[in-house]
Amino acid sequence: MRALLVTSVGVTCAAALTLPLAAPALSVPAAHSASARPPSLSPGSGPPSARTAAAPDRANEADEVGEEGSGRVLDDPGAATPRTGEPRSAGLAGSTQSLPLEPLAAPSDRSMGPATAGQGLDRRTARPFSLVGVVWDDADAELHGTVQVRTRATGSANWSDWQDVETHNAEHAADPGSAERESGAVRGSTAPLWVGDSDGVEVRVRPEAADPQHGSAAPLPEGLRLELVDPGEDPAPRTAPDAPAGGHVTRATFARSPVPPATTAVVPEALTAESAATSAVNADLAPLGAAVIPALTKAQTEAEATIVAAGAKPYIGPRPKIVTRKGWGADEKLRERNFAYTKSVKAAFVHHSATGNNYTCKQAPSVLRSIYRYHVKSSGWRDFGYNFAVDKCGNIYEGRAGGVSKAVLGAHTLGFNTNTMGVAVLGTYSSTNPPAAAVTAVSKLTAWKLGLFGANPKGKVTLVSGGSGKYAKGKKVKMNVISGHRNAFATECPGARLYKKLGKARTSSAKLQGR
Repeated sequence: MRALLVTSVGVTCAAALTLPLAAPALSVPAAHSASARPPSLSPGSGPPSARTAAAPDRANEADEVGEEGSGRVLDDPGAATPRTGEPRSAGLAGSTQSLPLEPLAAPSDRSMGPATAGQGLDRRTARPFSLVGVVWDDADAELHGTVQVRTRATGSANWSDWQDVETHNAEHAADPGSAERESGAVRGSTAPLWVGDSDGVEVRVRPEAADPQHGSAAPLPEGLRLELVDPGEDPAPRTAPDAPAGGHVTRATFARSPVPPATTAVVPEALTAESAATSAVNADLAPLGAAVIPALTKAQTEAEATIVAAGAKPYIGPRPKIVTRKGWGADEKLRERNFAYTKSVKAAFVHHSATGNNYTCKQAPSVLRSIYRYHVKSSGWRDFGYNFAVDKCGNIYEGRAGGVSKAVLGAHTLGFNTNTMGVAVLGTYSSTNPPAAAVTAVSKLTAWKLGLFGANPKGKVTLVSGGSGKYAKGKKVKMNVISGHRNAFATECPGARLYKKLGKARTSSAKLQGR
């Protein structure tokens, strides 16, 4: 029996305020439906509720040209030809420019053929963007080679040095055979790279030499395209409805009651139907439309856990403050309209986002919106891949939609997404030490979330591989309850420096649980 459980988000505003609360591990959403598919990649596809179940036909995509011959501009078909220093339009919700790569001249020995030369784009002006990545047609094809980009800061003549883009990204994906993976929308992709506010770009993709002695090279994947992502503007600050005193929600708050007439439901004006649905699944933790789920003390958390997840008490850490998708400005019309669940959360996989460390904590919401858009619009996933994200200042963010206290099925650890959660620390930690605040945040988050499902952060767990490249499908693998991505797949993620901190995270997490 498949562990994937899918439920529709088509709740009414009235029902959103009075959702019955079952323990996450025991709740059984509606059976998987054909509508659980990533959204179309074509512009003007409409909100999720209007999309059909059919996978998008990329051969018939309506491309919008931002520069002559440059390719399509997603989500902003009215965009004008870009100019150096052109400001963003007021209220821009974000956009993606997708530019097909072109053959490059061989760096030296032309006798090695065009494959050795690689593909890329010469320096060019583009509409403002802040994150880059490269995608290709076949999600099962690996890019054996290097990807490098350099960018120009918006409104200036200053170009960056060449920056490496992480090419080995296939291990961050939905499991083989899952509805998300088999949707027909998924593409191969590099990791995204945060470059900051830019309006010029140059890219080169070089294949690695399979046989250096004879000069042969591994072929590059078909359909290489450069994705330039603009995260749009930060959401306007707004005051959420007051939570109960001290942030604690009493048992009475959760009393089940009949759904009131629609006329009595109050939905904040800023919420769309999609935003209301995303917020409603957290209604047991914060008011509808809240930008933040407040922190609780350990005693408050234990009282709440008797309602949210029966059996979690007493080994559960204090609930940390979590910035909701509303808080970081997620465009809920991008994602697949349904939520997908697994049965439990037995383990946590820690990742680094590999997006680089050149961001400020104030920019973290923009980084998240960019990654989200890249995962959905460029890579063809149903939603943001990770269940949670943590920035360098230790702020915790809600990732994939479905409810922070629930067993939401992510696309973070190929072969091991079932019954696990994925936590991405924003940044690249291969040769840079992760900030202490970020490691502490991982400890706090896992102490609470794993505690809801009775998991010991210092313990071991046996997981069944869905097929990861490192472990064959069906193989039982014993792992730490808090593991690094590299434990499940042959990858450097979460970076050597962050991986070395996981022992400390396990100890701190268990201590917070009271073990």
